[in-house]
Amino acid sequence: MGQKHNNNRRDFLKTAGLIAGSAFLSTGTKGCAKTNNRRGFSVGKTMNLKFTPYELQLKHAFTLASGSRTTTPVMLTEIEYDGVIGYGEASMPPYLGESHETVRKFLSKVELNRFKDPFLTEDILDYINAIAPGNYAAKASIDIALHDLLGKLMEEPWYRIWGFNPDDTPDTSFTIGIDKPDVVKEKTLEAAPYSILKVKMGRDNDREMINSVRSVTNKSLCVDVNQGWKDRGEALEMIHWLKEKGIVFVEQPMPKSMVEDIAWLTQNSPLPIIADEALQTVDDIKNVFGVYSGVNIKLMKCGGMRAARQMALAAKGLGMKVMFGCMTETSCAVTAAAQLSPMADWADLDGNLLITNDVFDGLKIVEGRIVLPDRPGIGVLEK
Repeated sequence: MGQKHNNNRRDFLKTAGLIAGSAFLSTGTKGCAKTNNRRGFSVGKTMNLKFTPYELQLKHAFTLASGSRTTTPVMLTEIEYDGVIGYGEASMPPYLGESHETVRKFLSKVELNRFKDPFLTEDILDYINAIAPGNYAAKASIDIALHDLLGKLMEEPWYRIWGFNPDDTPDTSFTIGIDKPDVVKEKTLEAAPYSILKVKMGRDNDREMINSVRSVTNKSLCVDVNQGWKDRGEALEMIHWLKEKGIVFVEQPMPKSMVEDIAWLTQNSPLPIIADEALQTVDDIKNVFGVYSGVNIKLMKCGGMRAARQMALAAKGLGMKVMFGCMTETSCAVTAAAQLSPMADWADLDGNLLITNDVFDGLKIVEGRIVLPDRPGIGVLEK
């Protein structure tokens, strides 16, 4: 196991040069100003940033291996330029360490009025990243709003700007949180429109969770353990049982610090093992290559759409599976992530479906599949 793991790391170093030349590409907006000029766009006006705290209310208590909650704080952002508004969002689940206060503090430092051309995307986002380390959800709220603004100025949706076929979007999974068997069955029945379900695991009732879901549906399932398993032998035994139950993949089965154990598990597992908590930014791809089968990329963790695309290109260039996920979010951030979904092997973009007070209209789920709005930018409208 150790030798194979080391060989995989050496293989990564051999391919790193290729990644640097192809995967770490820009968002592709630098050459778009001419297209936008046909709309009558003029350089020299001022970008104005606004942000408003908001609290998302969950339909059900959201229970993971690490805890439970009924709300999620978010910050809603707007960037206005020449009368056009781009929308963004920062979602702050507790485990990420961000809050209304930290995001407010970060966004208060942002001075977009120093840029007179919103199409200088690389300069703007490099400036945002340099304001302070971390604060990835806060940075994502700027990145998303900027992409939405630029798409609207160009009068094109981002999937088209990036050259993605909207017919290639995957089905999205729908999340079933840890709960008592009768509640799990109820949640599963409520998820009838979705073709694949993600079941949260990692406590002492894993088999009960799967059996409860399986008692009312034979749909495809994936599981998210949220680092809940600690013994690799028991984990492998459980994964073999899960395969018999029709599970598609296993997400973050063990603590991210147990690198050698996870690499062993991935090598011996009959199911793909997907990294979530084990990575955050594009720089982490090298750490999970050879340890996991694939990666779950989330805008709130990596800093937005530009960074998520870079991560997907890097992972795919190394032959890893790619999933786009989300936090509990409004349709704003979820639809922003969905612009990238034609790149994905899997999607878990259901955060907006788990709340009762969404303030945006965006992507739709039709017979379980993501349908992107044919509107400019990220494609959302205020309700």
